[in-house]
Amino acid sequence: MKHKIFHRYLSAKVLPIWTILLIDVLIIVVSSLLAYALRYDFRSIFLESSTIDKTIVWTVIVNLVFFRVFRTYSNVLRFSSFIDIMRIFVSLTVSYALLMISSVLLDSYLDIRLAPVSVLFMAYIISFAIMSCSRIVVKMFYELLNFDGSHSANVFIYGAKEAGVNIAKALRVNLRNHYRLRGFIADEPELINKVMMGVKVFPNDESLIDVLNDRDVHTIIISPAKMEELKKSDMADRLLAHNIKLMTAPPLSEWSGQTLNRTQLKEIQIEDLLQRDPIEIDIHKVASHLEGKRVMITGAAGSIGSEIMRQVASFNPYKLILVDQAETPLHDIRLELQDRWRDIDAETIIADISNATRMEDIFKEYQPQYIFHAAAYKHVPMMEDNVSESIQINVFGTRTLADLAVKYGAEKFVMISTDKAVNPTNVMGCSKRICEIYVQSLAKKLQEKGGHVTQFITTRFGNVLGSNGSVIPRFRDQIQRGGPVTVTHPEIIRYFMTIPEACRLVLEAGSMGNGGEIYIFDMGKPVKIVDLAKRMISLSGRTDVKIEFTGLRHGEKLYEELLNVKELTKPTYHEKIMIATVREYDYDEVKQRIQKLIEVSYTYDQMQIVAAMKDIVPEFISKNSCFEALDKKPE
Repeated sequence: MKHKIFHRYLSAKVLPIWTILLIDVLIIVVSSLLAYALRYDFRSIFLESSTIDKTIVWTVIVNLVFFRVFRTYSNVLRFSSFIDIMRIFVSLTVSYALLMISSVLLDSYLDIRLAPVSVLFMAYIISFAIMSCSRIVVKMFYELLNFDGSHSANVFIYGAKEAGVNIAKALRVNLRNHYRLRGFIADEPELINKVMMGVKVFPNDESLIDVLNDRDVHTIIISPAKMEELKKSDMADRLLAHNIKLMTAPPLSEWSGQTLNRTQLKEIQIEDLLQRDPIEIDIHKVASHLEGKRVMITGAAGSIGSEIMRQVASFNPYKLILVDQAETPLHDIRLELQDRWRDIDAETIIADISNATRMEDIFKEYQPQYIFHAAAYKHVPMMEDNVSESIQINVFGTRTLADLAVKYGAEKFVMISTDKAVNPTNVMGCSKRICEIYVQSLAKKLQEKGGHVTQFITTRFGNVLGSNGSVIPRFRDQIQRGGPVTVTHPEIIRYFMTIPEACRLVLEAGSMGNGGEIYIFDMGKPVKIVDLAKRMISLSGRTDVKIEFTGLRHGEKLYEELLNVKELTKPTYHEKIMIATVREYDYDEVKQRIQKLIEVSYTYDQMQIVAAMKDIVPEFISKNSCFEALDKKPE
């Protein structure tokens, strides 16, 4: 029976509060007896039993009160820290100070005798020593009992300042069964070769690989403070080339209960290594446009639309109107809203933007003031095979939304376009260019009329990392399956931007636009897709995954452009956003041509539809496609 009780307390995750309180009371009693014995002798305990009894009763009562006030018994003992010891110190100091004062006053005025001040002071010292030591011993005992280092991985931490030290402490406290800290890596000369938390700080130089090999270290945890330096240096590539696993830890503010969980340590992703400077936006200006407004987002369940929703939600809109035709992803968005933004009034609406009657009902009911139009078919090969759908959704859907925005008095209409709309070589890119032409010519027509009009703004940017169906999730899936990783051409390059930064720039451009502008974003340096694939394979730690070249797909070109050869740019106050100076179109002529195109799309004659598209966008020259025949001039 005794063995079972003992085992129960050894295996308990947390000691009950009453157990901790009982131990502390026993310490108070024992400390009082020891103080008497040390101040006088052990016989005095029996000779002064009446005084001692009163002293112990009052000491226990007063200490219990202040234990409650300072919650000295509410912490988990194995996680005891300096703060918990300080709570005990303050609680005991206040309690015994009150007891000492009471002892003097009661003896002087009421002739009630308690223990002398000297005894109380000694009891105070003894009780603090035993209580603090008991917590340290319990903490060490639990750590020893639960430690199993047989499967722990040797790790270094990159970053030897506060953020890195916090990670190291977390490893030592609650992740010690999984990771064994063997050293720090630092860039700062003043830290190199110092010893911190019992391990050495090593320099980030050519000798690092040898140091890691000598200490059998195959994992490095990157401090949040060092992520930017990692992006800008060749350190990641050097380590990955030697099969060193790189992991990231979140900032301290994101830890659960100031504790780092094992699940929060994640293997570094290709998105983490994208060499881009953080993008700042004018928060106050964006907030002034969105706060208290009825905001509609089409394509709200997609990669861009859902991120726009998250960012808009932080600006306290009056209502969110989220439109998408994909039921399951939109349901996921609804659940996310319920979990994260319960106070926001949001409507999740399943609708096809090409259904003009349905969309008019939505506009009539919700009267959106701000519209972010992200709904579109975007995959180049799919649209080459489904030309009519690209017109009916991308073109007709955009025209429907733009016309309804004007009819119902929306303040702004921000359309998400693509770099594939520039000198298009495929149906998808051309369909988006036609959308640009329509909203731009409509904006010009409205400005000529004057008065309060809807402002139409177009944002044009390249690929976003990790979007649904994009190259990175595809590569990741291929790597997990053992390969091969398929790349269309060894020389193909693309511009990339992360989804959050693209959406921040969309919000900024929306707030700065006055109507009719096409904003292009600084996408940074283009990335060679084969290099991206190689880096992702290195990040996975696999050496057996091959790369296979499959040839350019229908409508695909080796590189994308953000500007037409005839377009120039004008700067804005934001260094990452420029205005494209593009050819202006007559609205009435554009409207007529687009109406004809929409009508032709319902014939489902692909050649006829593409011919009508090329009539609107003469620079649309098909590549790797059956539609190249339409570009050949008759001899």
